[in-house]
Amino acid sequence: LPGNAAWVRRASFLSLFSRSSCLTVCLSLCSLFAFALFMFLHRTPLKRSNILKMALYNLEHGSPESFISKAVKIACVVIMYWFISITMVFLNKYLLDSPDLRLDAPLFVTFFQCLVTVLLCWLLNLFSTLCPTMVDFPSIGFDPKISREILPLSVVFIGMITFNNLCLKYVGVAFYNIGRSLTTVFNVLLSYGILKQTTSFRAIMCCGIIIGGFCLGLNQEGAEGSLSWTGVMFGVIASLCVSLNAIYTKKVLPTVDGSIWRLTYYNNVNACILFVPLIAFTGELKTLYNFDKMGSTNFWGMMTLGGVFGFAIGYVTGLQIKFTSPLTHNVSGTAKACLQTILAVFYYEEAKTFLWWTSNVLVLFGSFAYTWVKGLEMKKVQDEALNKNREKSESGV
Repeated sequence: LPGNAAWVRRASFLSLFSRSSCLTVCLSLCSLFAFALFMFLHRTPLKRSNILKMALYNLEHGSPESFISKAVKIACVVIMYWFISITMVFLNKYLLDSPDLRLDAPLFVTFFQCLVTVLLCWLLNLFSTLCPTMVDFPSIGFDPKISREILPLSVVFIGMITFNNLCLKYVGVAFYNIGRSLTTVFNVLLSYGILKQTTSFRAIMCCGIIIGGFCLGLNQEGAEGSLSWTGVMFGVIASLCVSLNAIYTKKVLPTVDGSIWRLTYYNNVNACILFVPLIAFTGELKTLYNFDKMGSTNFWGMMTLGGVFGFAIGYVTGLQIKFTSPLTHNVSGTAKACLQTILAVFYYEEAKTFLWWTSNVLVLFGSFAYTWVKGLEMKKVQDEALNKNREKSESGV
């Protein structure tokens, strides 16, 4: 079929995963990543609650490391974040919407990735028990009371990861960034509606730029005849869930003693349980029964790799924040989205108009400007607090 011509031209790349050596390749990649993760665990504890404290300490007290050494470490962490994040998007697109697989079971794909995360948490917990001096991972078990308290967050979490994957299934990777670009806008709306926090005029202007880029992107995608309103709807809902997830995470974090990893574990355990009836209700069990690649090592290798990368993105996100700052992490994410869009256009051999590219630039610029404005506002608040404390100390003397 003509519609599959682009996939046929890319067969030379995907053929690697359809050979009998696929399992070996996937296991090798997983082993390589596990080794890299182990080395980072050995050098850096997995307690992300100390990330900001350590970053501030280094800023205030300095570090004996040379500038080049710091720069190399930061560059390695940022590259790792970009690689894992971009690879995960392309890998999920392959699993969700590849003519080679022809698997219409997005909930099952998402469920399996949550299951891999749970298994990796158990594995790291085992390593931490056997080698406590080498691996620092919080002790995990299953407390039904904690699971119930985290359940509202888990429902939002399921919505976030499911609608993310559904959006990616129905839209191209190149348009994916625009389709999910309203997260910042929902952050502002929910912060006011739920937390009663006001937003500055400059930050609202940045949101206006993002909305303008989003609307222009819809217009241009529609003009090209490749717009999926179903995918757009899923992207908007995913953006809303991402914002809600951040708010609910702050509320339930004390339930797990502030441990991000315990929260990740309980979230994914709850998700695995809740996904089972959803998969049955949507008829995906029948789809899986009729799927002709259930015994393929290629398929399960790719599924496992997707789960490993899904788990890894949480860790490398924490690493990037530790070695840089939350502001720099957001800027890095914006730059990563730009690179991801360019790679997608070239990889899928798409021709885009000037206005389509303009819409991406508006979304990326608005996101960057919002991050920068919020960073300046936070710095101003911190400076004012420091000045007040200094004045109190001086008056006390």
